[in-house]
Amino acid sequence: MAVITKDTIIGDILDIDETTVPIFLEIGMHCLGCPASRGETVEMACMVHGVDADELVQKINEHIADK
Repeated sequence: MAVITKDTIIGDILDIDETTVPIFLEIGMHCLGCPASRGETVEMACMVHGVDADELVQKINEHIADK
């Protein structure tokens, strides 16, 4: 099982588990298809969108672990 951190690239998360897309969409990250966003780390994207990176990482890891 993959462990997501604040340094994980968003594109890598989507490659690991594409069902994480709704998690990103619900916090306002609607640009998941653009090359720039796929290359950002979770921390970078959270700074741009005003989201707590630690909370997002926890939510993603819980989602992946529940599979």
